[in-house]
Amino acid sequence: MKRFLVDTDTAGDDVTSLLFALRWPGVSLEGITVVAGNVYLHEALENALYTVEISGRARVPVFPGADRPMLRSLVTAHEVHGEDGMGNSNFPKANQRPEKVHAVDAIVDTADRWSGELEIIAQAPLTNLALAVMKDPDLPKRVRRLWIMGGSNNSLGNITPAAEFNFYVDPEAARIVLGAGFNTTVVPWDVCLKDGVLTRPELAPILKMKTKLSEFYLAVNRAAWEFNRTRVGGVDGITHPDSIMTAMAIDEEVILDRERYFVDVECCGSLTRGYSLVDELRVLGKEANAEVVLRADKAKFKEMLARLLED
Repeated sequence: MKRFLVDTDTAGDDVTSLLFALRWPGVSLEGITVVAGNVYLHEALENALYTVEISGRARVPVFPGADRPMLRSLVTAHEVHGEDGMGNSNFPKANQRPEKVHAVDAIVDTADRWSGELEIIAQAPLTNLALAVMKDPDLPKRVRRLWIMGGSNNSLGNITPAAEFNFYVDPEAARIVLGAGFNTTVVPWDVCLKDGVLTRPELAPILKMKTKLSEFYLAVNRAAWEFNRTRVGGVDGITHPDSIMTAMAIDEEVILDRERYFVDVECCGSLTRGYSLVDELRVLGKEANAEVVLRADKAKFKEMLARLLED
């Protein structure tokens, strides 16, 4: 049994990732912690709660976390994911309500409860995780593995030429988490762009499914699909940065190539805020602190996604 905790700024593909964690056989989702990022905290909370309800899974606790970055003003991605973060679907509120416990406390408590077993899927700005490490510096010793969707391996970003969104929103948090001593795997944006985009022809089987989950998936991703088609070089398809990472956490055969490197994040540069430095040349003389995914198996991911949505 794999035990996950997902830290999310729930919008678009975060929802698909949550469905993997909620519904995949052999996975126990112990909790969902929510942070501001793609959308405001109250929106991300509602989106997570509604996803749990749609999944048909018995109640999974959802914990509210940081409503802003540690030191910065919040930058959102409403223009990508829609005003509600769910493709402008305007779903009703779920019956389940958020827990009273703060996400930072939930992260620490869940790691205590499942010490040595818990894997954290971090698919958002890393504010909650950084605050948890500041509260409990020994947290990394109890987490089996930390998966981070963030940064870009010496490649083009997706919010600025230099930076990927999650690291850009809260670079200080990303630096704290990368330096905290977790057993970390980073899934960078460039890999997601190469191996995690499904084009319209590749999405054809899902378009034909007409299941509850396939229709939900298409609804929550429609704004991002339109954004990709019209504003990101005309890519007629859906990006899956978070869900391909969760697929990797479920089945590591989705990872085709990986290497350990020293990774750090630029916090001071006016042009390079959030830039992720991956020392592939090993010129800094610093010990590797993360495993970086270099290539993913797109075909296997596509099969897993179809299996998830066909029920």
